[in-house]
Amino acid sequence: MTSAPATPHPALVAALRADLTSAGYTADAVRGAWGSLADEAIGHGLHGPALAALGERTDALAVLCRLLFLGAPAPRAAVDAALPSLGAEGLAALGLADRDGDTVRATALVRPQDFADARGAGQWWIASDLDEAAIGGALPTGHVLGVGGASLTLAGLQLPGHAGLALDVGTGCGIQALRARRTVDRVVATDVSARALAFTALNALLNDVDGIEVRLGSLFEPVAGELFDRVVSNPPFVITPRVEGVPEYEYRDGGMAGDDLVAAFVRGVGQVLALGGTAQLLGNWEYRTGADGLDRVREWVAASPVPLDAWVVERELLDPLAYAELWVRDGGTAPGSPAYARLVEAWLADFADREVTAIGFGYLLLRRAEDEPTLARYERITQGVGDALGIHQGAALTAWDRLARTDDEALARAVLTVADDVTEARHHLPGAEAPSVIELRQGGGFARTVQVDPALAALVGACDGDLPVGVLISAIADLLEADAAALSADLLPRVRELLFTGFLAWG
Repeated sequence: MTSAPATPHPALVAALRADLTSAGYTADAVRGAWGSLADEAIGHGLHGPALAALGERTDALAVLCRLLFLGAPAPRAAVDAALPSLGAEGLAALGLADRDGDTVRATALVRPQDFADARGAGQWWIASDLDEAAIGGALPTGHVLGVGGASLTLAGLQLPGHAGLALDVGTGCGIQALRARRTVDRVVATDVSARALAFTALNALLNDVDGIEVRLGSLFEPVAGELFDRVVSNPPFVITPRVEGVPEYEYRDGGMAGDDLVAAFVRGVGQVLALGGTAQLLGNWEYRTGADGLDRVREWVAASPVPLDAWVVERELLDPLAYAELWVRDGGTAPGSPAYARLVEAWLADFADREVTAIGFGYLLLRRAEDEPTLARYERITQGVGDALGIHQGAALTAWDRLARTDDEALARAVLTVADDVTEARHHLPGAEAPSVIELRQGGGFARTVQVDPALAALVGACDGDLPVGVLISAIADLLEADAAALSADLLPRVRELLFTGFLAWG
């Protein structure tokens, strides 16, 4: 295995950290410097409004916003003043800028990034390559991506609670490794890109986070023979044609045909998981003529040489044209250009060769089981979801394990409560006394809406931590003039589902 790049000089990184702190270079301060509209425009790849809002300001915050957030050049004297400990010379020594006479040009971005998890809120500075707007054209294929929507999604999905050892596969700029280190004693971060590993090492040092080791290599090769309590990965899952003339970006293209990269990850991750260890990743999967995408993921899980529990959530489904256009634009090729049409056509031809009808995107949560898997949940959730999904999924796994040890008699003896974020909606036909539809709605988690009948609605409404489930069912049976045993057999499986999905909780 090729050795990882050298760690950046600690004294220079410490000087940069001190200067960023002194300048008040925080996410809130940056947003305040140019306003909400310009901030939104940056998310659309437009830097002009932010630069206009900064105007002729020469204070340290404004200089850092231009140079390190937007990648715009700055006078050397202004950079030296904004970074009094490090200076332009030190910034260049860290590989983050070049000096061109009296002008300093950024070669990387360093952006403040807010985060929040079960332990609280905080902020990191994340260094990555210049984005498309800063470059002014298509991205180079070795581009190291900064913090985007997908990486924030995965960071929010990471499970809470302490663990000993974690693996971040395809670490990129290191955002998942930093997030994992919040609850894990040690993290091994791997990538096929030495440049990505250099950014990961820099970002760990810049944020004064120890316990992150970087290793060069593909998938699980750098950790063969080791076992991890947690594995997290935002892998290069984008489905890209393997034909001449189509660029392959290291940050998104895994070098395999179709969805083979995600399939290889799912089939192989169990062998680096300790017993009870979990793996979380984002991925794409193809729908092919006669083959449902989620069923194909189910086959990948079944092909693992070790037993895996699986909870797979499909969040989005795109047709081949929409998918092709999304990723051609992502690479910086403008719609309407000859190159754009050629690349889209290459994508469509590639999909046609495999009879791909749609492409799914979603979240995968896998867990190494001791014997036979007990959890095999494959679902489609396309509505907006709540925050802190990692906490929600962690609670769901805990509930699942408790339910596995709880027979129906024990469940009937349980005292339950309704979750704080659950509301009920009743829909009546005009003039009707009884509702035609009763819904339970979840404000957090996956923001599910569940249609229930009057019996289940009454049971949920009575779960206030006072009486056992069995007593409540008997009372409801009396009110409805129903057989208590039959009603119990009908309601208890649905109570189990509501406990897993977070509508109900043990009192």
